[in-house]
Amino acid sequence: MNIEQPLLGQKGTLIFLVLISAFPPLTTDLYLPALPKMVEAFNTSHSMVNLTLSTYFIIYAFGLLFWGPLSDKFGRKPIMLSGIGIYVLGSLFCGYVSDIESLIFARAVQAFGGSAVTVVATAIVKDLYDGKEREKIMATILSLVVIAPMVAPVIGALLLKVASWRMIFIALALFGATAALFSLAYKETLTRHNSGSVLRSWGRLGVVLKNPNFLLLLATFSIVPMSMMGFVAASSYIYIDHFGFTEQQFSYVFALNALFASFGPRLYLKVSQRISIQRIISGCFILLTICGGFIFSFGHLSPLLFACLVAPATLATITTRVPGTNLMLEQQQQDTGSAVAVIQFCSMIAGAIGMGLISLETDSLIKSLGMIQIMIGLISGVLWLAIKHRPFVANHISQPAN
Repeated sequence: MNIEQPLLGQKGTLIFLVLISAFPPLTTDLYLPALPKMVEAFNTSHSMVNLTLSTYFIIYAFGLLFWGPLSDKFGRKPIMLSGIGIYVLGSLFCGYVSDIESLIFARAVQAFGGSAVTVVATAIVKDLYDGKEREKIMATILSLVVIAPMVAPVIGALLLKVASWRMIFIALALFGATAALFSLAYKETLTRHNSGSVLRSWGRLGVVLKNPNFLLLLATFSIVPMSMMGFVAASSYIYIDHFGFTEQQFSYVFALNALFASFGPRLYLKVSQRISIQRIISGCFILLTICGGFIFSFGHLSPLLFACLVAPATLATITTRVPGTNLMLEQQQQDTGSAVAVIQFCSMIAGAIGMGLISLETDSLIKSLGMIQIMIGLISGVLWLAIKHRPFVANHISQPAN
């Protein structure tokens, strides 16, 4: 650890990083079981309710670009506390709206605050750890963060049994307040602040985007979340409306998928000791393409078959995140906040596009999901084949043990 955390310590720092890294999945997945009920509650369409998801991701993405450079100028801690405050207010607003349009706006406020927390979380990891240790910490955080999609729908379904969907957003406000307590104990990790005006700080985004090696990796890995977020947006409709599951049954099968995904980062760390990272990433893109083909052809036949095909596709998507993010961060030794903002902005936009695409054909959600996975697997796979042996990739990849 480059900068000691006297109040948090090593274990407390890890808990803190997991907590602030869990904002996106928890904020998205906690209310997934309520989506069909919200269609009825607001007397609206699936596509309008899904706008609460896609709008969240779009605003979240642009919020990353707003907050990331500012964290390089003012520090991680003030930006994080500001973001958490906005997030809590947005969550409370979500819990008290009376129409779908107000909920969409409230989710935008919530997203804007939450984006500050996300961009700072990854920047802090870069501040505190280097090289292989950073990759190990990132894998540990991701494997623990994936627990959020496991427990979030279950908790959301339980809340629906005792209260309305509004209580879900009150719970998110309490989660934000808990993160604020940990943030107060966190010691600032930014040692070099960018000088100049705020506008000049935002201009550092352009400096990051002029790095050709960074851009090639960004193009390869940033579209991968499209497949997983397409599943997130469609999952409750597929299991509840298509297969006839209850909200509670859906939460369990969704949690099972997330449990399978949680093995990805840990599995990657173990396998990378024996197999080159280039081959692991190539294998993930091949697996995603194959799973997409089977989902497109046979996913509609039974919920068990669909779940068994989605799980390895999710595993492949999650597994690429650790080496992909680490490789991108290695290309940018300065302007960490801006680099993280660009990485997560592109991932969020891809996720929002995936959610939008999956909503275009509500009568064929399973086939649409399969097609998205096929296309992402092929496009990312081809791009990876073109760059995986280039020096800017190979020089930052440790060789497996013999």
